[in-house]
Amino acid sequence: MSGGARLVGTVDVVGAKNSVLKLMAAALLAEGTTTITNCPEILDVPLMADVLRSLGCTVDVDGDTVTIDVPAEPGAQADYKSVSKLRASVCVLGPLVARCRRAVVPLPGGDAIGSRPLDMHQAGLRKLGATTEIEHGRVVATAETLRGAQIWLDFPSVGATENILMAAVLAEGTTVIDNAAREPEIVDLCLMLSQMGAKIDGVGTSTLTVHGVTGLAPTTHRVIGDRIVGATWAFAAAMTRGQVTVRGVDPHHIDLVLDKLRSAGARTDIEAGGFTLTMDGRPRAVDFVTLPYPGFATDLQPMAIAVSAVADGTSMITENVFESRFRFVDEMVRLGADARTDGHHAVVRGVDRLSSAPVWASDIRAGAGLVLAALCADGVTEVWDVEHIDRGYPRFVENLRSLGAEISRVSVDPER
Repeated sequence: MSGGARLVGTVDVVGAKNSVLKLMAAALLAEGTTTITNCPEILDVPLMADVLRSLGCTVDVDGDTVTIDVPAEPGAQADYKSVSKLRASVCVLGPLVARCRRAVVPLPGGDAIGSRPLDMHQAGLRKLGATTEIEHGRVVATAETLRGAQIWLDFPSVGATENILMAAVLAEGTTVIDNAAREPEIVDLCLMLSQMGAKIDGVGTSTLTVHGVTGLAPTTHRVIGDRIVGATWAFAAAMTRGQVTVRGVDPHHIDLVLDKLRSAGARTDIEAGGFTLTMDGRPRAVDFVTLPYPGFATDLQPMAIAVSAVADGTSMITENVFESRFRFVDEMVRLGADARTDGHHAVVRGVDRLSSAPVWASDIRAGAGLVLAALCADGVTEVWDVEHIDRGYPRFVENLRSLGAEISRVSVDPER
């Protein structure tokens, strides 16, 4: 791709990657056909479909619609080959324990952004009455009966909240999850579960109270817009001094992002289901600190570093969620960024223009951040391993082209 273009135009955001995969897993909780719409056409959706097929489900992926037919007795053992390809596959653990009273789930794969242990997932399930252990690289959970419990999470883990929640909806009695994650994707999952017949209080707060029911029914549910993708386009507009209208996402889900970019000099026009961000000059340096929602999302940390790399002044970015996410900084330095890391801090001194270089995408968000940085670089930049980006950003190259970027995708194996 060639840098220098000012991005101008409109881009549509579809369903959230961090929601759709969990909603697909939630379908396991009810026998029959569940339909999920507004699904992003990303690689992770068919991968999760394969996980569900390995459990005996019939899954049809047709554009932005996924139809899941769940048998009366789903399988309890997920296929290693399918699970190993994406981290989110671990979210079948809670539904399987709830429906089958047994789950065997290989330790999942996914992005190389740091350790994400399953300790809180297992501890929560044990509180509900399950027995869990790691055997031969697999999580094995069994339970004769699940009973409601008071569960306190040491950290508001999204994955642990989801697994415990999906197990608790079919447990006997009442479960209270304290210090639960509050992400919009958790709210989306709660809404779908409620449509299926679950009884959940405190949705959107840090305390979820789940009144167990004896059974759930299949449903049809529309995935919320992807706030991470929407925010990525906001950063792209700010970095290229452009004007981009983003549709299909709730702007209140990224209030903090838009506030940071306003501090950097951008103007924002908010409307129902979208926003327009305009940046007329060079961004001003601002600091970023990643925290669980409603804090600044760790998934957007690469974009924060990218905008800081071309900002006027010095920024400090603090990463509090994933310890290995700063590995992306080395690739930014190859593009001419003046960036240094120390523990969970990065100090970035902005330069007026980056320089082209071949770089490597280590994960979904790092790949997107490198592409945004390349839009602000002199010459032609090559970004390798872009299949990571495909796991989180549907039609990424096509959308960038529509906004005026000079970018193309080539299927050439890198010489390493």
